[in-house]
Amino acid sequence: MKSTASTPSEYITQLPEDRKGPLQNLRQTILEHLDPKFQECISYGMLGYVVPFAVYPDGYHCNPTLPLPFMNLASQKNFIAVYHMGMYAKKEILNWFVAEYPNHCSAKLDMGKSCVRFKNMNDIPYALIGQLAAKLSVDEWISLYESQIKR
Repeated sequence: MKSTASTPSEYITQLPEDRKGPLQNLRQTILEHLDPKFQECISYGMLGYVVPFAVYPDGYHCNPTLPLPFMNLASQKNFIAVYHMGMYAKKEILNWFVAEYPNHCSAKLDMGKSCVRFKNMNDIPYALIGQLAAKLSVDEWISLYESQIKR
């Protein structure tokens, strides 16, 4: 469900009551652990954590008018989603996350290539998401991104 919010606070305000707390907790967890050179914004109608143009002026190769994405949070119809591009780009991070997940959550892992879906709001492993957010610095993410994009 793509939001029309223009700020992260507005995004959370527009959520159904049962989603506000979990999304706010995820947002706070990510902000506490993420490299401060990342910037929070609305990206693709979701909460986004991107490399700002001031740090990476080339932007995203798929659309250079957008900053380079790294993480997103979204309230979808049936779940809350955490998107982490580092899991898609670096198999070691994906393998680490899949191995660690059962140590933090009793629910079965529901994920796509870079998307982790949480259907039960009581089963969100906030500490693990914080560790995931801290896995790559802005500089490491740019280096990894550039190593995989053929220019």
